[in-house]
Amino acid sequence: MHPNRRNALQALAALAATAVPFGAQAQEWPGAKPITYVVPFTPGGSTDIIGRVLANKLGESLKQAVVVENKPGQGGGIGAAYAAKAPADGYTLFGGTISTHAINASLYKKLPYDPVRDFEPVTLVATLPNVLIIDPNLGVNSVQELVALLKKDPARRMFASSGAGTSTHLAGELFGDLIGVKLTHVPYKGTPPALTDVAAGQVSFMFDQMTAALPLAKAGRVKLLAVTTAKRIPLAPELPTMVESGVAGFEMSSWQAVYAPKGTPKPIVQRLNAEIVKALKQPDVQAKLQDQLGMTIVGSTPEELAAHMAREIPRWAELVKKSGASAD
Repeated sequence: MHPNRRNALQALAALAATAVPFGAQAQEWPGAKPITYVVPFTPGGSTDIIGRVLANKLGESLKQAVVVENKPGQGGGIGAAYAAKAPADGYTLFGGTISTHAINASLYKKLPYDPVRDFEPVTLVATLPNVLIIDPNLGVNSVQELVALLKKDPARRMFASSGAGTSTHLAGELFGDLIGVKLTHVPYKGTPPALTDVAAGQVSFMFDQMTAALPLAKAGRVKLLAVTTAKRIPLAPELPTMVESGVAGFEMSSWQAVYAPKGTPKPIVQRLNAEIVKALKQPDVQAKLQDQLGMTIVGSTPEELAAHMAREIPRWAELVKKSGASAD
């Protein structure tokens, strides 16, 4: 055999021995690599709690690691922009909220993502009651007493939120508008640091989800005055609604959802939806989210989440316009 031909055959044989079998280079989803679940707020808040519960359950059902990555800032906008630019291959999920996928659309003039065009809806996970949380050293025991204090003392007119553009920010703006008092908004990068400053008396009050407030309330570090929902909630039936407390027209609920980058293949979106909805029906998940944290579990279809957003975006745009709130 000619030496050149022999060398060529040897080279081909060596290449064949090291080659990856056909079809193995592109492993079927979700086998190629871990899935990233982006949480656009700091650890410890409601979005983070849901993210970690779902990451654990998806890891079990998909037989693939699901890693939570916190990217806080801009009312969830920093994490949303990051997830929006991720490859649409099923390996990035996003923990969306009323802030990232409804309020921010009208609150920020230069939002670095589009909540509709840049995402595939996967499922509406749950709705959550917000609660009015105050510094226990203010010396007030009801919403009306707080209103009287705010009208009397300008130094007390600061409220915290988990970030500009969050429902907790808009709740404070709505409160000020309805009671006729100009309030000063102090935004934080997530709920835990905001709650810490309310507990320490650095800021007078805030609205946030019951999930985050309960542990501090039970420890006596903050005081809860009312819920923002239309009806009282089973988790804290002693708390009146804002309307019952004399603030007519004050009604709102937060919500949590899961999204994937736009263009994620429909079969993957459908599989994710099925696995998340299945997880939300499991007793340990319901005990955690519903019984302990007061969430109302939904587990919608992707189409139902899209329809929910279509209602929420204009609703919050109207409130943003009315309140004059801006985050730019």
